[in-house]
Amino acid sequence: MNTRDASALIAAALPKHGGRVWADFGAGDGTFTRALLELLGPGARIYAVDRDATALAAINEWPSAVRANVIPVVADLSRRFDLPGLDETLLDGALFANSLHFLRDADEVLARLVALVKPGGRVVFVEYDRRAPSRWVPYPISSARLPVLAASAGLTSPVVTTTRPSAYGGELYVAAADVL
Repeated sequence: MNTRDASALIAAALPKHGGRVWADFGAGDGTFTRALLELLGPGARIYAVDRDATALAAINEWPSAVRANVIPVVADLSRRFDLPGLDETLLDGALFANSLHFLRDADEVLARLVALVKPGGRVVFVEYDRRAPSRWVPYPISSARLPVLAASAGLTSPVVTTTRPSAYGGELYVAAADVL
C-alpha cells in the first residue's frame, strides 16, 4: 500500500476538524503516518510509534519539510511508554492501522492508549474482517468484535467507513469511534 492508497482508505474516518496532534500506533515505515499528515494538513504533528526502529528509520528518508512534523517513537505497544512533549495536552486522535491484530491483549492495550486521546477525540481502526488467524494476522479483530473492544476502551460504537477486498484474504475495513 502506498500513501495515496492509505489516504483514500482512511479519509472518510477522519473528522472534518480532526485537530492537529495525532498518534499512529504501529506506524511501521510510516505509510499511514504520511497519509495522516496529508489529510490533516499543514501544522499537523504525528507521533509515529512502532517497536521496529528499522521500519521507523524510513521516515528519515522523507523530505525534511514533511518529516519535521513527525515524531518517531520506538516503543512496544504492549508496554507502557511516553510520548515526548505530550505532558500536559492530550492527542486529538489516534490511528491503529493493522496493529491491534498483533496484540494478544488488544483490549488492555487499546484502553491504555485511548487514555492519551482527549474526550471527543477520534480513534481510527484499519483491520481485517473474515480472516482466519495467521502469522501476519495472529489475532484478527472482526468488525463484529470491534464494538465490544471499543466499548471496553471508553469509545463510542465504531462506524465502519470503508471496506475493500484484501489481496491476502477476507476484507479490509476502516472504522472510526470517538472517545467518551
